[in-house]
Amino acid sequence: MSVRVLLADDHPLFRDGITSLLAARNYVVVGQAGNGAEAVQLVEELRPDLVLMDIRMPGVNGLDATRLIQTAYPEIKIVILTVSEEDEDLFEAIKCGADGYIQKSLDSDQFFNLLDGVLRGEVGLTPVLASKILRDYAHRRRPSPQPAAEDLTPREREVLELVALGASNAEIATQLAISENTVKFHMKNILQKLHASNRAEVVAYALRSGLIPIPTDDLN
Repeated sequence: MSVRVLLADDHPLFRDGITSLLAARNYVVVGQAGNGAEAVQLVEELRPDLVLMDIRMPGVNGLDATRLIQTAYPEIKIVILTVSEEDEDLFEAIKCGADGYIQKSLDSDQFFNLLDGVLRGEVGLTPVLASKILRDYAHRRRPSPQPAAEDLTPREREVLELVALGASNAEIATQLAISENTVKFHMKNILQKLHASNRAEVVAYALRSGLIPIPTDDLN
């Protein structure tokens, strides 16, 4: 079954090029927007499976559009597709509810591996960008008390530890001898109990609580 995609980018030539690339991989572009406001309107009309969203666009930018779409249609996957290498754009995109952040400099195989992962419920980030987010959340001081690992059931702790180690839903299901739907059920409960909005925040909790060590490799 084809994946229905909405493209939001203010460069028509780029939209044409990515449309051809997507068509070769069973993705179908059902609409194109030149700014964030158009993207929000087309999402309401077309209800795509996936939105590929640029950040720098005239009028309503991609981050504001992502926030609006995610709030109204949380079931629609949104991936930021950008040239930006600014950490602040990355962090803000995750806060806005983006399911992934892909830089346009990636090769096509990396690009589609990340897109396919997003559709499976994974976070669409390269290892370097994921580590940046983990460090940001792990070292951020929050005024409110954080939930304790004791709030989780033993099975939820097992799932959390595997997620923190980078395992996909399918890999977790195999290792724990349960179905992927059961993994998704546990993930939903974990997100609720930890007051997290996505897998990146869940892994950040695992870092803060000491379930896995904080990475120390130089990322530059």
